[in-house]
Amino acid sequence: MSDCIFCKIIAGEIPSFRYFEDDQFLAFMDINPLTRGHSLLIPKAHHATIHDMPGDLLQGLILRAQRLSKVLVDSLGAKGINLMQSNGRAANQIIDHFHMHLIPRYAPDDIKGMAWELKPGDMDDIKKAADEVKAGM
Repeated sequence: MSDCIFCKIIAGEIPSFRYFEDDQFLAFMDINPLTRGHSLLIPKAHHATIHDMPGDLLQGLILRAQRLSKVLVDSLGAKGINLMQSNGRAANQIIDHFHMHLIPRYAPDDIKGMAWELKPGDMDDIKKAADEVKAGM
Protein backbone atom coordinates (compact mmCIF):
# COMPACT_ATOMS: atom_id res chain seq x y z
CA MET A 1 0.00 0.00 0.00
CA SER A 2 1.41 3.35 -0.99
CA ASP A 3 0.69 5.10 2.30
CA CYS A 4 1.91 2.33 4.63
CA ILE A 5 5.18 3.11 6.41
CA PHE A 6 6.12 -0.58 6.63
CA CYS A 7 5.46 -1.11 2.92
CA LYS A 8 7.76 1.87 2.28
CA ILE A 9 10.44 0.28 4.48
CA ILE A 10 10.08 -3.00 2.55
CA ALA A 11 10.42 -1.10 -0.75
CA GLY A 12 13.54 0.69 0.52
CA GLU A 13 11.88 4.11 0.37
CA ILE A 14 12.49 4.62 4.10
CA PRO A 15 15.84 3.59 5.59
CA SER A 16 15.92 0.89 8.25
CA PHE A 17 18.40 -1.22 10.20
CA ARG A 18 17.55 -4.62 8.71
CA TYR A 19 19.00 -7.79 10.12
CA PHE A 20 16.88 -10.51 8.50
CA GLU A 21 15.08 -10.76 5.19
CA ASP A 22 13.77 -13.56 3.03
CA ASP A 23 11.17 -13.72 0.26
CA GLN A 24 8.22 -13.34 2.68
CA PHE A 25 9.44 -11.48 5.76
CA LEU A 26 11.61 -8.64 7.00
CA ALA A 27 13.03 -8.01 10.48
CA PHE A 28 14.46 -4.62 11.41
CA MET A 29 15.25 -2.57 14.50
CA ASP A 30 12.53 -0.36 15.97
CA ILE A 31 13.73 3.25 16.00
CA ASN A 32 11.62 3.89 19.13
CA PRO A 33 12.97 0.96 21.13
CA LEU A 34 11.69 -0.17 24.50
CA THR A 35 14.98 -2.06 25.04
CA ARG A 36 18.25 -2.55 23.19
CA GLY A 37 17.59 -4.76 20.17
CA HIS A 38 13.81 -4.15 20.13
CA SER A 39 12.84 -5.05 16.60
CA LEU A 40 9.89 -5.74 14.35
CA LEU A 41 9.13 -8.78 12.22
CA ILE A 42 6.70 -8.08 9.37
CA PRO A 43 5.33 -9.90 6.35
CA LYS A 44 6.28 -8.31 3.05
CA ALA A 45 2.70 -8.73 1.86
CA HIS A 46 0.44 -6.08 3.34
CA HIS A 47 -2.06 -7.46 5.86
CA ALA A 48 -3.47 -5.07 8.44
CA THR A 49 -4.10 -7.43 11.37
CA ILE A 50 -3.79 -11.04 12.47
CA HIS A 51 -7.35 -11.55 11.22
CA ASP A 52 -6.22 -10.69 7.68
CA MET A 53 -3.15 -12.94 7.69
CA PRO A 54 -3.40 -16.21 5.74
CA GLY A 55 -2.73 -19.17 8.04
CA ASP A 56 0.37 -20.37 6.22
CA LEU A 57 1.91 -16.89 6.36
CA LEU A 58 1.15 -16.64 10.06
CA GLN A 59 2.78 -20.03 10.67
CA GLY A 60 5.86 -18.92 8.75
CA LEU A 61 6.05 -15.73 10.77
CA ILE A 62 5.93 -17.48 14.13
CA LEU A 63 8.65 -19.93 13.07
CA ARG A 64 10.87 -17.01 12.09
CA ALA A 65 10.02 -15.21 15.33
CA GLN A 66 11.17 -18.31 17.23
CA ARG A 67 14.50 -18.36 15.36
CA LEU A 68 15.10 -14.61 15.55
CA SER A 69 14.23 -14.50 19.26
CA LYS A 70 17.04 -16.93 20.00
CA VAL A 71 19.47 -14.95 17.85
CA LEU A 72 18.51 -11.68 19.59
CA VAL A 73 18.96 -13.16 23.06
CA ASP A 74 22.24 -14.88 22.19
CA SER A 75 23.72 -11.97 20.20
CA LEU A 76 22.83 -9.19 22.62
CA GLY A 77 23.21 -10.99 25.94
CA ALA A 78 19.56 -10.59 26.86
CA LYS A 79 18.09 -12.67 29.68
CA GLY A 80 14.69 -13.15 28.03
CA ILE A 81 12.42 -11.84 25.30
CA ASN A 82 8.85 -10.62 24.91
CA LEU A 83 6.93 -11.21 21.71
CA MET A 84 4.11 -8.71 21.35
CA GLN A 85 1.51 -8.27 18.65
CA SER A 86 -1.45 -5.86 18.72
CA ASN A 87 -4.55 -5.62 16.53
CA GLY A 88 -6.68 -2.51 16.18
CA ARG A 89 -6.57 0.92 17.80
CA ALA A 90 -8.15 -0.36 21.01
CA ALA A 91 -5.14 -2.68 21.38
CA ASN A 92 -2.72 0.20 20.64
CA GLN A 93 -1.90 -0.87 17.05
CA ILE A 94 -0.52 2.30 15.49
CA ILE A 95 0.53 1.05 12.04
CA ASP A 96 -2.02 -0.90 10.03
CA HIS A 97 0.42 -3.52 8.77
CA PHE A 98 0.72 -6.74 10.77
CA HIS A 99 3.89 -6.68 12.86
CA MET A 100 5.32 -8.57 15.78
CA HIS A 101 7.55 -6.84 18.30
CA LEU A 102 10.60 -8.84 19.41
CA ILE A 103 11.69 -7.19 22.66
CA PRO A 104 14.86 -8.47 24.34
CA ARG A 105 14.77 -8.20 28.12
CA TYR A 106 17.68 -7.55 30.42
CA ALA A 107 17.81 -8.13 34.16
CA PRO A 108 17.20 -6.01 36.02
CA ASP A 109 15.16 -3.50 34.04
CA ASP A 110 12.53 -0.97 35.03
CA ILE A 111 9.92 -2.02 32.47
CA LYS A 112 6.64 -2.69 34.23
CA GLY A 113 4.34 -3.36 31.30
CA MET A 114 4.17 -3.46 27.56
CA ALA A 115 2.93 0.09 26.96
CA TRP A 116 5.65 2.62 26.35
CA GLU A 117 6.14 6.16 25.21
CA LEU A 118 7.49 6.38 21.67
CA LYS A 119 10.78 8.20 21.82
CA PRO A 120 13.65 7.92 19.38
CA GLY A 121 16.56 5.74 20.38
CA ASP A 122 20.25 6.36 19.78
CA MET A 123 20.67 5.60 16.06
CA ASP A 124 24.32 4.60 16.46
CA ASP A 125 23.41 2.06 19.14
CA ILE A 126 20.44 0.80 17.11
CA LYS A 127 22.72 0.23 14.13
CA LYS A 128 25.33 -1.44 16.35
CA ALA A 129 22.66 -3.79 17.79
CA ALA A 130 21.52 -4.67 14.25
CA ASP A 131 25.12 -5.40 13.26
CA GLU A 132 25.60 -7.62 16.33
CA VAL A 133 22.43 -9.56 15.52
CA LYS A 134 23.47 -9.96 11.87
CA ALA A 135 26.83 -11.32 13.04
CA GLY A 136 24.96 -13.79 15.27
CA MET A 137 22.89 -15.11 12.36
